[in-house]
Amino acid sequence: MYAANETSTGQLSAGHAIVAQLEREGVERAYAVPGESFLDVLDGLHDSTITTVVTRHEGGSGFMAMAEGRLTGRPGIAMVTRGPGAANAFIAVHTAWQDATPMVLFVGLVPVADRGRFSFQEFDLTGWFGSTAKKVVTLDDPTQAAAVVADAMHTARTGRPGPVVVGLPEDVIRQPTPTRTVVPIADPELAVSEAVRERLQTMLSAARRPVVVVGGEGWSKDSGPTLSRWAAEQGIPVLGDFRAYDAVPHVLEDGPGAYVGFTGYGRGDHVAEILDTADLAIYVGAPRTDVGSDGYTRGLDTPTVVAVPGEPLGHSGRLDALVTAAPQAFVDVLVGLSTEAVEADWLPTARRRYQEFVTPQPTPSTEFVDMDAVMTVLRDELDDDAVITYGAGNHSVWPSRYLRHTSPASLVAPRNGAMGVGIPAAVAAAMVHPGRQVVSVAGDGCFMMNGQEIATAVGYDAPFIAIVVDNGVFATIREHQERHYPGRPSGTHLTNPDFAAWAESYGAYGERVETADDFAGAFRRAVASGRPAVLHLIQDPDVRAPETAVRDAQAGEDA
Repeated sequence: MYAANETSTGQLSAGHAIVAQLEREGVERAYAVPGESFLDVLDGLHDSTITTVVTRHEGGSGFMAMAEGRLTGRPGIAMVTRGPGAANAFIAVHTAWQDATPMVLFVGLVPVADRGRFSFQEFDLTGWFGSTAKKVVTLDDPTQAAAVVADAMHTARTGRPGPVVVGLPEDVIRQPTPTRTVVPIADPELAVSEAVRERLQTMLSAARRPVVVVGGEGWSKDSGPTLSRWAAEQGIPVLGDFRAYDAVPHVLEDGPGAYVGFTGYGRGDHVAEILDTADLAIYVGAPRTDVGSDGYTRGLDTPTVVAVPGEPLGHSGRLDALVTAAPQAFVDVLVGLSTEAVEADWLPTARRRYQEFVTPQPTPSTEFVDMDAVMTVLRDELDDDAVITYGAGNHSVWPSRYLRHTSPASLVAPRNGAMGVGIPAAVAAAMVHPGRQVVSVAGDGCFMMNGQEIATAVGYDAPFIAIVVDNGVFATIREHQERHYPGRPSGTHLTNPDFAAWAESYGAYGERVETADDFAGAFRRAVASGRPAVLHLIQDPDVRAPETAVRDAQAGEDA
C-alpha cells in the first residue's frame, strides 16, 4: 500500500496532483457523486482542504457547481463518473454554456486499454460535450495533471465564461507525476482604448432615447451602483438581461437609481416599448440574444454597443461597436461620458411604469394561496442581500417581477430554461454564503426534478427555504396548450406528494400553507427552525401568472 498521497516511487499520483492543483487554484468545494472511475481523485480529497459535497444525483452536482460559478465568478467544480454519470451531468454543462457561467466538470473514464471496445459505461467524451463546452480534454499524460487543471480553470473563467470538461481515465490518474502543482494562469487585463471612448461619447451625445442593458457575470459590489447612479444622472433607463437582473441594484441607498425592469419572458409592456423606441442600446456584460429581443423581434435595427469580456456569442441584430472588456472596466469608462440630447421624460416615464409593474396586486382567497400576497410578505421579510434561486416555469414569473435585488450575484436562475436548477442552486448558495438568507421559489414540477438535494442540504447543514408552488400541472406547457389546443390538455397533469411531510422525512422543516394569510407565520417559523425548510403552497390551478403579467409564451422553457 502507498502512503496517502504518494505512489511507490515516492511521487504524487496524477489523481492527487489534480486535487493539489485545485487547492492552489483556491477551490473550496467539489460537488460529486462518487464513482469507481475516479477513485484516486476521491482518495486525494480525503486529506484535502477542499470540502467534498456528496450529492444525490449528478444533475444536482452539476447545478451546484454552476451555481457556485454564478455566485463567485470562480469556476464551480463537479465530479462524476463515466457514461450514466456524465449523461446526468450534461444538463448543467448546457446551462453553464448558454448562460456563460464558469464551471469545470471532471468525468471519470474507462482505462486507456479499454477504449473503443464497447467496455462498461464507455462513451465518447468529446462527441458528447464538444458542442456544449468551451473545451473538452482528456488527461492521457499523468505528468500533465496539474497543467490540465490550471488550463481548465483559466479557460472556464476568462473570455466568455463557460464550462470545461476534463476526462480522467481511471488508470492514468493512478500513475505517478513529478509535478505536484503549477502556478495558476494569470487572467488578461482588459482595457478600453481611447478611440473606443471617443466613439462612445459621440454616440451618446447624439442619442435622445438611449438605454443600457446589463447582464452576465463579473459584476462587483461597486460597478452596479456606479452605473445606476451615472445613468440616473444622465436620464438613461437601465434594463437587466433575462435572469441576470441582479447585475445592478434595483434601488440605491440614496435614491431610486435607473433600473426599470428586465427583458425576456415575464417582462413588462414598458420594457418592450423601451426596446422598440430606443435610438441607442448599450449592452454591458451580455449581448442581445433570442430571449432578450422577444424572439429576434425587438431592437435589432437600433444602433448598438456591446461590451463583453469575450466573443458576443448569440448576439442578434445590429452591432456598431464591440468592446472587449469586463463590466467594471467598461463602467469605469462609461461614467466619464455624458449625454446632451436625452429626452427629459425618458427615464422618469420608464421608472413610473416600472414601479407600477412591480407592485403586487393580492387577490383575497380563502381556498388557495395567492402568490402576489406571498411576494408582498417576502419583500418585507427578506434581507437586502438575500440570495434568490429558481428553475424554469411559470412560478418564476413572481420572484422575477416582485423581488428586489440590491447586490450582485444574488440570483441563480437558468437563462437556458432548464428545470431542476433552483434546489441544488440554493444548496450551493447556502454553502458559499453561510449566514445569508437563501430562498428558492419552485414549481411543483421543477422541484421534483432535483428535490432530493434537500438531503444534501440537511447533511451539510446548509439551511435555505424552498417555497413550493403546487398547482398540479406543468403550468407553462398547459398554458401553451390552452392557447394553441384549447380544451385539449395532454401530458401536463402532475400527481404530487405532501411536500411538507416529505421534507420532514429528510430532517428538514416542512409546513403546508393553504391560504395567503398563513404564509407570513409559516415563513418565520421556517427561518426560526434553522434547518433547510420546505413550505408547500397550494395554488389555484387556473392561475398561471400575475393577473397583469405579460402572458407571452415562455417559449423554449421545458415547463
